[in-house]
Amino acid sequence: MANANVSLQILPRGKTDEEIYALVDKAIDVIRESGVRYEVGPLDTTMEGDYDELMDVVKRAQEAVIAAGSDRVISIVKIDYKPSGLNWDEKVGKYRKG
Repeated sequence: MANANVSLQILPRGKTDEEIYALVDKAIDVIRESGVRYEVGPLDTTMEGDYDELMDVVKRAQEAVIAAGSDRVISIVKIDYKPSGLNWDEKVGKYRKG
């Protein structure tokens, strides 16, 4: 059972919007490949899973952005941690269509 929701906003340094979006895509690739439940939003990506695993994904996402050419990355991380378990459907399910 998931015990954390983590929202990650990656702000890489880039010269153009296209370059910045490509760098953010590298972070999202890491999240997708991790196998955790995630949802990309317009300002951040929210993940659900084990706290330690999600923190590792955050670290690897930052490293991927640097490896892709950014010399700096600022990350904004929001964490909801509940040892007994949680699920984002409980939080937002009533606001979703169909």
